[in-house]
Amino acid sequence: MDLVISRVAFFGPTGTFTEEALLTQPDLAAATLIAYPTITEVLDAVARRDVDAGFVPIENGIEGTVNETIDRLIFNFDLVIERQVVLDVHLQLAARPGTSLGDITKIYSHPHALAQCRAFYELSLGDVALVTSPSTADAARYIGESGQAGEAAISTALAANIYGLDVIARDIEDHDQNQTRFLCVRSEQVAVPTGHDHTSIVCFQDADRPGSLYAILGQFAERGINLTNVQSRPTKQGLGSYCFIIDFEGHRSDPVVADCLAALGEHLASIKFLGSYRVAGIA
Repeated sequence: MDLVISRVAFFGPTGTFTEEALLTQPDLAAATLIAYPTITEVLDAVARRDVDAGFVPIENGIEGTVNETIDRLIFNFDLVIERQVVLDVHLQLAARPGTSLGDITKIYSHPHALAQCRAFYELSLGDVALVTSPSTADAARYIGESGQAGEAAISTALAANIYGLDVIARDIEDHDQNQTRFLCVRSEQVAVPTGHDHTSIVCFQDADRPGSLYAILGQFAERGINLTNVQSRPTKQGLGSYCFIIDFEGHRSDPVVADCLAALGEHLASIKFLGSYRVAGIA
């Protein structure tokens, strides 16, 4: 039986894409929502059980993995993924009322958002100064509270509305198929098999040897388990030392998955289980 979710931490401030994605989940949206300024603080709140769940970004379709999220889940916290949510990302250029496009000389936003709109501002605005912010919402908040003439934020429509800004250019992202994947994490595994599940694990080798990754992946191939993502991350133990994050179809309790994990465990230094969870879009 699922545990009740009454308090949810999310990567804030209010108005982020993280909050937009969270609000698509009725049970999470009904909880008390608490914004934290960093991803690490969200995960720490879950680990300390100050909240029942945390909601953070993990991957953008254009800019790739959010390293702070994956590294903290691997090395700093023993949390499990309860679900994933995918959100279509649309970015807006927002400024104080009365500002026109031709007035803009400086843009604030999260580094990923700035990178995702490069073609727009290079072609439409020319030589503008770029300033990084902790999040798109934080950029909008700064412009709304302290911004000067000629300054704008690349943000969500939600943040622009919250902080009293006008959207002066809409949907300025360079790629119209831009999406971001988010994770809801808990302090313990609660997701039951649905038949539409993914599992995420981290594989740590006891030594770096030729063919080690091939041997790991072969365990999945032998059992017909479909891999959905494979990536490596430094183990923080010196150059050339890596672990492998593997996402695949199936639930930890499925017999074929359990058999695969047991076989991997016989040949690896350790395996960290990150969660079995329903696929995005599956109720």
